[in-house]
Amino acid sequence: MNDLEIRPARREDLSAIVAMLADDPLGAQRESPDDLGPYTTAFDRLDGDPHQHVVVAVRADKVVGTLQLTVIPGLSRRATIRSIIEGVRIHADERGSGLGSRLIEWAVEKSREEGCRLVQLTSDVTRTDAHRFYERLGFQASHVGFKLSL
Repeated sequence: MNDLEIRPARREDLSAIVAMLADDPLGAQRESPDDLGPYTTAFDRLDGDPHQHVVVAVRADKVVGTLQLTVIPGLSRRATIRSIIEGVRIHADERGSGLGSRLIEWAVEKSREEGCRLVQLTSDVTRTDAHRFYERLGFQASHVGFKLSL
């Protein structure tokens, strides 16, 4: 993995990021890789927020992975700062290569640097392979999550 670079995402990375977000059964239903307008607006907002870290993994000048890390100060748990990992995607050509582990390790280390004492993530109930992956990395399925679409 010496030829791998994990760096902040740039606007020009958006098409590759959105393509990876759309490259699975769930993403194919909810992402629109042909219309980058909303993604560009969101990216600009994220890019201007110091608590948001959208990163890409690049190998041989090709974006092959991505994730978003959000740092959240809070009052609960004795004012614990926590981070949330979202949007973890690995290019189909790279799945099984260890790249997902590298990205999560990066996110955990960045969380430590940011003073976080807890890293959390959610995963759709249908993504059983992802659940096993996160458990292998030490995450525990400790809570039940709820969402309300607006």
